Amino acid sequence: MCRASAGYVNTMAETAELSFRNKTALAPMVRCGTLPMRLLALDYGADIVYCEELIDIKMVQCNRIVNEELETVDYVAPDGRVMFRTCSREKDRVVFQMGTADPQRALTVAQLVQDDVAAIDVNMGCPKEYSTKGGMGAALLSDPDKIERILTTLVNGLSKPVTCKIRVLPSLEDTVSLVTRIERTGVSAIAVHGRMKEERNQQPVHCDYIQAVTEAVSIPVLANGGSLDLVKTHSDIAKFREATGACSVMLARAAMWNPSIFFSQGPVSIDEVMKEYIKIAVRYDNHAFNTKYCLCMMLRDRLESPMGKLLHAAQTNKEICEAYGMIKYYDEIQSELQRRKEGLQKNNINLSHPTLDGDVWIMPVRFERREYPPQITPKMYLLEWSRREKLEQPVYETIQRSQDRGFQSTVTMAEKKYRSTLWEKSKKYAEQAAAIVCLRVLGLPEGRVGEESCGLVNKRKREENTNGEIQPEDSPAPETDGRKRHITLSPQKEEEPTNRTCTQPVVNGSHHSQTTS
Repeated sequence: MCRASAGYVNTMAETAELSFRNKTALAPMVRCGTLPMRLLALDYGADIVYCEELIDIKMVQCNRIVNEELETVDYVAPDGRVMFRTCSREKDRVVFQMGTADPQRALTVAQLVQDDVAAIDVNMGCPKEYSTKGGMGAALLSDPDKIERILTTLVNGLSKPVTCKIRVLPSLEDTVSLVTRIERTGVSAIAVHGRMKEERNQQPVHCDYIQAVTEAVSIPVLANGGSLDLVKTHSDIAKFREATGACSVMLARAAMWNPSIFFSQGPVSIDEVMKEYIKIAVRYDNHAFNTKYCLCMMLRDRLESPMGKLLHAAQTNKEICEAYGMIKYYDEIQSELQRRKEGLQKNNINLSHPTLDGDVWIMPVRFERREYPPQITPKMYLLEWSRREKLEQPVYETIQRSQDRGFQSTVTMAEKKYRSTLWEKSKKYAEQAAAIVCLRVLGLPEGRVGEESCGLVNKRKREENTNGEIQPEDSPAPETDGRKRHITLSPQKEEEPTNRTCTQPVVNGSHHSQTTS
């Protein structure tokens, strides 16, 4: 559970929205603002943590997955990459920052994630080309009308606070004019990086610009940009707040170099900080390259040290743990995760009961390839059972929803229908999930690793067809004319060659595909 902080008032009905007054915040940082860094910053005393900028076009394609093994919520791209991972520890204090130049797409993404975060932020200050070339980030500063449309759309369409992060404009008057216009959209706070978009971190921060913004608006202002020349220790945070007049301070590089800058009792040695970071990274299965990158940022001028060279050579979280003498911790966490996984698998099998939804049997089932031996799938087991019972082969009808490109399949077997309530990342996985539901409802084995052999598939991996070609076992038996029948949603049914699938669009943007297998 997250520690309570000022600004939260718990009631029996709900928790008050996130307050941005008198706070210290971890700034959004590309590659560094992932879950381990955010949790570590909270552990050391940060009040609010921002995730790294995530682009709306990528996020709109993601599927929200509850990862029970890790106890996280994952937003997963169609290619399987986890774009955003969060957990209950930070739910009330994490701000989701997006890169966007489109009001409606921004709203779609924000509505997708708002129940898992404390607030939504729009990046309007990043000067990097990958952000500005799409009209996002600092490019928005030259288009106040678009800024207003984006923020107004979000404020009106969300139940969570909306904020934005900007850079100052060349003119003090233009900067004040912009922030007063932003305030009128109804945002809850504004973070101001005290440099212009052409300026880099080596140049001094314009505290006077931030102070002018603070005096011009009534909403909370978070001062940002003081890491190099003003904020080197925890005690400097108050000095930066006083120099800018802002009610809150947001830290990026100072926190990236040593997250214990948020610790009120003084800095913690970087070696201890890195070990604490590694513990969180391993616990939440952080991508090894991201773990390595963040540790390199903490090592800084020690990259050529013996430890730096060991870190440079490491390619996995396990190897990183070996470099830091933490292999025992790594093994303990892996054992714990494996036990949790096995328990979840057992519960999914024993406690998840099918229910009827109209004429379709449904269950919350997901196909996990690693849970089945090579060449063995639930579809294969269902197909072999239908052959043995001399029934019509299973028929799969698959749809794809437009908002996240997820797939869901319904299998018809012996004139009854079966479907998983969970959406999958591919058509193949959706069909496998439907097959699992059918097998479980019928009380049949599905081929899992460790499942007792029933002789349904035996040890045969492949069979030769009459032409001497190798045919995968889960392929249907050859028909007498050498063709496989595919059913489409078109009025006229026809037979198609074996490896062809007929697909047609429907009016809601989804696609239907129906095959036998």
